[in-house]
Amino acid sequence: MKVSELTKYLDREFPLSLQESYDNCGLQVGDADSDITGVLLSIDVVEATVDEAVEKGCNFILCHHPLIFRGVKRITGANYIERIIRKAIKSDVAIYAAHTSADKIIGGVSYKMAEKLSLENVVPLEADNEQVYKVVVYVPVADKQKVSDAVYANGGGSIGAYDCCSFSVDGAGTFKANDGCNPYVGNIGEIHTEKESRVEYVVSRRNLTKVLKAVDEAHPYEEPAIDVIKLENTIVSAGMGVVGDLKTPVVPLEFLKRVKETFRCEMLKYTDINKVETIRRVALCGGSGSDLVGLAKKMGADIMVTGDVKYHQFFDSYDGPIIADIGHYESEQYTKEIFFNVLSKNNIKFAVQNSTIKSNPINYL
Repeated sequence: MKVSELTKYLDREFPLSLQESYDNCGLQVGDADSDITGVLLSIDVVEATVDEAVEKGCNFILCHHPLIFRGVKRITGANYIERIIRKAIKSDVAIYAAHTSADKIIGGVSYKMAEKLSLENVVPLEADNEQVYKVVVYVPVADKQKVSDAVYANGGGSIGAYDCCSFSVDGAGTFKANDGCNPYVGNIGEIHTEKESRVEYVVSRRNLTKVLKAVDEAHPYEEPAIDVIKLENTIVSAGMGVVGDLKTPVVPLEFLKRVKETFRCEMLKYTDINKVETIRRVALCGGSGSDLVGLAKKMGADIMVTGDVKYHQFFDSYDGPIIADIGHYESEQYTKEIFFNVLSKNNIKFAVQNSTIKSNPINYL
């Protein structure tokens, strides 16, 4: 697999359209035509990360935090970003960042936090609702899977945390190929009846164009029959943060101890826990999620767990849930598991390894 092929796949799994305006996701360094020898998964990229990639035979780093946030006007090695870029280029190591694109997908960073805490009924805190369409394709029975695979590979057939979703029913299609046609089945001038499947897929607005193109390319007919129906309902296609329920409510201090152990925190900061008898509903946001405290309150959360909470933001707990700051890195450390699962779905032929470099710049005394 070439860098360009993996980049295209990652762009589908972590859509660049989801990234925040300040962000810089996608391929940041690398030759798109290079063959991939291995992938190193990391949260951040520091100089030692590039060295580790070379030592492990990996020429592609998939990271969470972008190395390049702002424009780089020169690459002279004057700062750590320039030094990392130079080292990566000289070592022929590509760097791809999935930051807020990985934060906002269904099943993303905050969902992974919820999984670690065994939350149920998990939904986004700040949901992105998107117009959806039903794409109906009539295809020969023998070619149904080929067309479906093309739809799924381009983001079609996804509903919430489920993918590869479709409905099909078999029937008979008839047509007559006229002069100038090159029919896949049947003869010129004769009415032909073919066993076909009517297959339906739910497709979001942002994926509609590429799904239709993929169907046209995968379909064996010259003139495939495709219906596109705009639905009245919308789907939650993405969102920032999540909220979910504990199967068994616990007292606040016990829950905080569970959080501390789960996320391997050397310390955590939290507000008054005496205001709540038991923790039942939990809001989470990987990274910096203090701006979502208001939404957590509206969603009935008893506690909001996130990172990077400023002093004055802790006062929001007076009129809202308990706030627990576990640290930015600590809240996102399991993102590498998301990356591994995404790559595993693609039948990869190269080694995937986790970085062992300590990239968290914060130490505790």
